[in-house]
Amino acid sequence: MDGMHVRAPELRGRGWLNTGGQELRLTDFRGRFLLIDFWTFCCINCLHVLDELRPLEEKYGDALVIVGVHSPKFAHEGKEAAVKAAVERYEVGHPVLDDPELVTWENYTARAWPTLVLVDPNGYIVAQYSGEGHEHALDAQLAELIAEHEKAGTLTRGKSPYVAPTAEPTDLRFPAKAVALGDGFLVADAGNHSVVELAADATTVLRRFGTKQRGLNDGPADQATFSEPNGLTLLPAEVAAKVGYDVVVADTVNHTLRGINLTTNAVSTLVGTGKQWMDGDGTDVLSSPWDVAWWQDKVWIAMAGVHQLWTFDPFTRTTEVAAGTTNEGLRDGAKEQAWFAQTSGFAVDGDRLWLADSEISALRWVDTEVHTAVGTGLFDFGLRDGKAEEALLQHPLGVTLLPDGSIAIADTYNGAVRRYDPRSGLVETMATGLAEPSGAVVVGNELLVVESAAHRLTRIPLGASAKAEEFSTRTQRPPMKIAGGEVTLDIVFTPPPGQKLDDRYGPSTRLLVSATPEGLLKEGAGDSTELTRRLVIDERVGDGVLHVAVQAASCDDSAEVEFPACHMHRQDWGVPVRVAAGAPDRLELVLSGATTP
Repeated sequence: MDGMHVRAPELRGRGWLNTGGQELRLTDFRGRFLLIDFWTFCCINCLHVLDELRPLEEKYGDALVIVGVHSPKFAHEGKEAAVKAAVERYEVGHPVLDDPELVTWENYTARAWPTLVLVDPNGYIVAQYSGEGHEHALDAQLAELIAEHEKAGTLTRGKSPYVAPTAEPTDLRFPAKAVALGDGFLVADAGNHSVVELAADATTVLRRFGTKQRGLNDGPADQATFSEPNGLTLLPAEVAAKVGYDVVVADTVNHTLRGINLTTNAVSTLVGTGKQWMDGDGTDVLSSPWDVAWWQDKVWIAMAGVHQLWTFDPFTRTTEVAAGTTNEGLRDGAKEQAWFAQTSGFAVDGDRLWLADSEISALRWVDTEVHTAVGTGLFDFGLRDGKAEEALLQHPLGVTLLPDGSIAIADTYNGAVRRYDPRSGLVETMATGLAEPSGAVVVGNELLVVESAAHRLTRIPLGASAKAEEFSTRTQRPPMKIAGGEVTLDIVFTPPPGQKLDDRYGPSTRLLVSATPEGLLKEGAGDSTELTRRLVIDERVGDGVLHVAVQAASCDDSAEVEFPACHMHRQDWGVPVRVAAGAPDRLELVLSGATTP
């Protein structure tokens, strides 16, 4: 059906943020274009889209209003205070509807985080996009549609209802990770876009690298700029002496690694251009590096944006993919075939590199292969102690090696610190009641925990033990009902105005399908270039998850353009499904195009 004839459903949820207390309705946006961004703050792709939307907000400010609809995946993300903190943390510059029950998500038939829906000045849906990389498509479409509506007299330019929140100033703002530095500490101060050295009291600021303004500038500490740095590691002294910097910083939103010389206070860019990696780019372009660690004579990078582990050689200044396929999920085994899910924290223990895989709520390690200690997949999480194979976490962001060889886990969305003992295979809770702990460092007989949402570092004894109220759950996102047997999977992709699929250098589309459990798919798994796929679903399996990864390249469609610009659209869907009698035998997922709610 033509999207121009589909009226947008009302926006309903628990309440509004960034509006100064004003409750908004669809009629408040009549006369302007409305771009609805379905997002959740755990999702790295959603955070990428927030950055993609900023230029559009500035360019089309009086003709376009962007509204975020926060649609949680994890239980913690449904808490009102957590949503409010996330909106502040990520500097969301538009109104946000808090929709913990996924009411508006369901009414708009969203299938993935993130999903973008464009509504015209008359209140009709004109397009839907899934995933990231659609900034140029939206730009082209808005330019065309704004001209049409202006000519028709249906466009009424006006001010956005956005009202900026006020925040209490603090020395630290959403700190992410910390490392010991002499008698003090070095902290990745993500919310203040800087790196801070603290004294031994873990409170007093000794010096700050960065101006607190978002940017990508090298130079002296008081002139350099970062953008949400989340991880850092100290190089061995002999390595630092040769390469000219002591600290490597994962400058997440700048998609770079930065170096800090602690003697000269100089900040430099080591690798990365400020541009986000997309398919076809080389390894000199990064994608949301979240943490770094020195292991096996290289800097290892938790490349959260593409679900891989990379390495950086400080002597040759080269980066390489070390593990992961870019598919999001949980798959152990050979490094080149393993799947990761937004790796966000590292800890080194000899020949093991421990990691927190946040989106699958997992504790994993790498040696010659990839292994999982705790965690089962994308949609199962909770808080449960005991045997590792039965234990549950909720979106952990950090791991720390303890003196006895066990691993402390910053179990972020549970507000807890957990401990895993590789010798006994048991998980126990050390502390609860923390505000989004995201990392920790050992200090004598204590663990200094980065309590991110409380903007501070907090000490707990290494021998601490706490009894937590246990729970287990799955994401509240309802499963899609599909038929058993033959099912047709259709990916909808319409190139943006002025562009086309370009096959001059080979296929411009790719579709990869798999399932958890693998037995859910009798036929149809694998990789191909067609955007339609025949699947055979095993009705005996019942519930499962279809993993659908798609990419499409669109290029300028003009014979007058000598070097056409091409853009990559990509989305990874993890679609929970339930086999049911009489359910549809067709599954449609929209990458880009008109849609019918």
